Amino acid sequence: MSASRRILIAAVVLLAIAGIAAVVFRFAPGSRAAQPKPVLTVPVSVAPVVAKTVPVRLRAIGNVEPYTTVAIKARIDGQITAVHFKEGDEVRKGETLFEIDRRPFEAQLAQAQANLGKDRALLDHANEQQKRYKDLLDQKFVSPDAYAQIRTNAETAAAQLRADEAAIESARLQIGYCTIRAPITGYAGKIQIQEGNLVKANDTVSLVVINQVVPINVSFSVPEQSLSAVRKYQADGELTVSAQVPNGGLAPVSGKLSFIDNTTDASTGTIKLKAEFANNDKALWPGQFVDVVLTLTHQDNAIVVPATAVQNGPNGQYVFVVEHDNVVQLRDVKVARSEGDFAVLASGVKPGETVVTVGQLRLAPGTKITVADAKASE
Repeated sequence: MSASRRILIAAVVLLAIAGIAAVVFRFAPGSRAAQPKPVLTVPVSVAPVVAKTVPVRLRAIGNVEPYTTVAIKARIDGQITAVHFKEGDEVRKGETLFEIDRRPFEAQLAQAQANLGKDRALLDHANEQQKRYKDLLDQKFVSPDAYAQIRTNAETAAAQLRADEAAIESARLQIGYCTIRAPITGYAGKIQIQEGNLVKANDTVSLVVINQVVPINVSFSVPEQSLSAVRKYQADGELTVSAQVPNGGLAPVSGKLSFIDNTTDASTGTIKLKAEFANNDKALWPGQFVDVVLTLTHQDNAIVVPATAVQNGPNGQYVFVVEHDNVVQLRDVKVARSEGDFAVLASGVKPGETVVTVGQLRLAPGTKITVADAKASE
């Protein structure tokens, strides 16, 4: 055998020995290569399923409206001689707002009073004549027709006296209209007609508009499908409504449902409601848009999970439920409604179970998890 052939055989034998040694080492007890491949786990956040009392509420966007709005107008023609308030002031009921020149009406009153004095004297004279003619008639010195004429004169004088008294009352009423007072307590808007201008009775342009803001109303609309529930729970007692200015930094204010419209809006499929708020702190102001929450009732033992636990799939909504050994299973659920950061479930889970709230995208039925952050339902 040649030297080169012996070298080749020796190399093959060495390679075979090295391969056998590698296999023995890999599968030998205690070696790292012999350890089973670890099962991967997915870190998730979880929360318990709880049963608690949850309010049943309707949410809407509302508009703040004044409790009462009064457009102040003049009831007589004349010139404005004084304005006793400033734009935006709070005015009290009965407070003087405007004064109109009263001199023409005082002159009318003086004339009416003078006419009354004259006609009273004429009436006294007519009454005396009637008495004399009545005696003459009884003695048959005058004819019945002559007496009838005298009696008519007396009755005419009495009627004229009553007309004079009415004219005096009318003149006094006109003078009263020269002082315009606030009919309600509220806030004055822009003064449309300033001092010195002439005004007409019941003109189309009002002098000023006063809005009553204590109390105040908030109008809002809910779907017509909710009308039956609203009427049902309103029959059981007063319904509470809360309103909050979005991003206003103020806490919600509480009021009561005061009005349900008598018809639904066919174009939008909604019905208008109105709530009354005391508004003593004037937190609500006419024209504002507010977030409205109408509380209908409270549901006891409602099944509640964080809203983030509920996922949408091709077959509907589902959650991942943590079972023994931290293995998750997919569970179909039916959501009754959302309530803030939580979902109220009609079926699918039971109180005491645990659901995954964060990390569902990496899960599948049978996946093992590790809890990264446990978060309890409030």
